Amino acid sequence: MDLLEYQGKQLFARHGLKVSPGEAVRTPEEAVRAARAIGYPVVVKAQVLIGGRGKAGGVKLAANEEEARQHAESILGMDIRGHTVRTLWIEHASDIASEYYASVLLDRSAKQPLVIFSVEGGVEIEQVAEQAPQKLVRHHVDSMAGLSREEAVAIPTAGGADGDVVQGVADALMALYEVWDQEDATLAEINPLIVTPEREVRALDAKVSLDGNALYRHPDNQLLSDRENEDEIERRASEQGLQYVKLDGDIGVLGNGAGLVMSTLDVVAQAGGSPANFLDAGGGSDAEKIKQAVALILANDAVKAVLFNIFGGITRCDEVARGLIAAFREISPAVPFVVRLDGTNDVEGRRLLDEAALPNVHAARTMNEAAEMVVALAAGGSAGTPA
Repeated sequence: MDLLEYQGKQLFARHGLKVSPGEAVRTPEEAVRAARAIGYPVVVKAQVLIGGRGKAGGVKLAANEEEARQHAESILGMDIRGHTVRTLWIEHASDIASEYYASVLLDRSAKQPLVIFSVEGGVEIEQVAEQAPQKLVRHHVDSMAGLSREEAVAIPTAGGADGDVVQGVADALMALYEVWDQEDATLAEINPLIVTPEREVRALDAKVSLDGNALYRHPDNQLLSDRENEDEIERRASEQGLQYVKLDGDIGVLGNGAGLVMSTLDVVAQAGGSPANFLDAGGGSDAEKIKQAVALILANDAVKAVLFNIFGGITRCDEVARGLIAAFREISPAVPFVVRLDGTNDVEGRRLLDEAALPNVHAARTMNEAAEMVVALAAGGSAGTPA
């Protein structure tokens, strides 16, 4: 779950990381009141889960009330790469002497937390890695011991930070690591981490992604998602306990188990198709959950054909069949379905589908056969004998 900038800064402040004073607002009037309370000059910043806000006109400096109102009115409602601005962050403008970069993430290949630091802040970190790799420090942390003070000081020292702010940067790194660790974040990034003329180190921006599977441990964080810009189908799936990610293709995909679904996406792509979604119904899916999954897949108007790839274990193939039959009775899908059932009660599942004689439902015995069949159907071709 990605957080908006101001939400990330609230987490930072909770863990002792210094941020500029600011307030989240939703109307021009609120923006003016907040700016007056904070003190001019202020920065009016669009809150969206996408980069490029500044280039799109979503970040403006206001020196007085007239400018604050004008900028708030122009930015609220703005579309920034498909994200509508509904919230602004009004922040006291900062004087900047230096801009650094800092982040903590999980290095999956090393299976360790990774702290990244650079004195080249304010630009894309990939650009730094390409153009000035000597200015990029990558430091793995022992997850059992955590980031020590000695390590936190050594990182900016190795990265070439100004000597008089090394301790302040170390403070920020330790707080950032604490955010990553204690909030179950997958990414905690500051770009830029600024040094003011008074030599204070402060987070000027915040990019935080939380592990959605760990949110049950953090009830205070569960309401932080940008639900207004969240994909409606993904939101519905989350509420129903289904793992759904919308993709750009036209073939709906459902499987039970993330690994099986990922494999199915690959096989569909190898067959020349383009998946429209990732949908993991999970283990133990019953008929009701399968019916919900069908409705979710078909809520995407781009879907031209659907592939069900079920390997029965805890999830029984006969329950999947019953769910599909119930869904067809209620929804009457206009697109073809390809169904591959294998494993627990697969014979019974195929029997149920055969007796139901669902219109435009096709059976497949293998993943490759199912993928080739659904790709042909999505393209408007034929796929053999209905189930």
